[in-house]
Amino acid sequence: MTRARSFGLPLPGTPGPNNAITDVPGVEVGYTTLISGDGPLRRGEGPVRTGVTALLPRGRDGFLDPCAAGIYSLNGNGEMTGSHWIAETGALTLPVMITNTHAVGAAHRGAIDWALRERPGFQEWMLPVVAETWDGYLNDIGGDHVRPGHAVAAIDAAAGGAVEEGSVGGGTGMNCYSFKGGSGTSSRVVAHGSDSYTVGAFVQANFGGRRQLTVCGVPVGADLADDNPIEDDDWLAPPGSGSVIVVIGTDAPLLPGQCKALARRVPLGLARTGAYGAHGSGDIFLAFSTANPGAISGGFPDGEPGYDTLRFVPWNRIDPFYEAVVETVEEAVLNVLLAGRTMIGRDGHRSPALPHDRLKELLTARGVL
Repeated sequence: MTRARSFGLPLPGTPGPNNAITDVPGVEVGYTTLISGDGPLRRGEGPVRTGVTALLPRGRDGFLDPCAAGIYSLNGNGEMTGSHWIAETGALTLPVMITNTHAVGAAHRGAIDWALRERPGFQEWMLPVVAETWDGYLNDIGGDHVRPGHAVAAIDAAAGGAVEEGSVGGGTGMNCYSFKGGSGTSSRVVAHGSDSYTVGAFVQANFGGRRQLTVCGVPVGADLADDNPIEDDDWLAPPGSGSVIVVIGTDAPLLPGQCKALARRVPLGLARTGAYGAHGSGDIFLAFSTANPGAISGGFPDGEPGYDTLRFVPWNRIDPFYEAVVETVEEAVLNVLLAGRTMIGRDGHRSPALPHDRLKELLTARGVL
């Protein structure tokens, strides 16, 4: 699998050992990928090019221990369930699911089914976080192919270590800058005094018009404007439409408001790749901190009321974490594009892979490679 760094792109910052959100201790990622059928669209039968992604901030054993969290919406033409409760409490519980626009309900039900299987006696209400982007160009999106069991399987498959990228999980049928899009990730190690922490990004990329694409500061999109069947198809929305979901994770001790501040920096990383937040794009971002375990778990059900304490990075020392967010988001998007392989879906619709050789020529001519 080709990634931005193996391709030779001169990206800033120091990544973790896997250059993935799973470099944040405890974070696990899992996929269910659904690919079947070819030819004309037959609703309910296919072709199918979709899936589900699961991110577990504290892994399986810690899924009921809330993380400090914050959300930010650059453009609300999309969905992230559970966001109101995060805005109210600054707490994230349960796995985070990402899928296609019409499969939010199935993934939501699957997250609840999984939690009840793991904790049969659990009686509290559950508000899973499920986010989406639209894969209807390649996929029979109205065909109800994602079922709750696929969400359960994605959570069961979640693991640490290296993360597969490209056309996998919820990113299976997605497009990015009118090339093949999908799932991507990256990480940075951030020093804070004598300590070091990790910031990781996971991106489901389904956004951008071809001419916007920028790589390492070079506007390459106009030079790659040919072979663009996605934008040439008149039934689609204007170039730049689509959506992008980004999840930021860190083990740095942060307040919920600081997590929201990290989420607000995500658009700066997207902008480095050329995005401007088109009206037709749902751009919704979540950031969480796995530090302070147990501190926001719900208080003291028995006996006298007590107190919890949150340890956090001082606000005037947070800039290196902002920088890490911007760098990881940019690199995760580039990893998506470089991992992409041409995919043909419903009605013969084709999403072309980013041409590596031509990109290398363009960047070499500008002195980047």
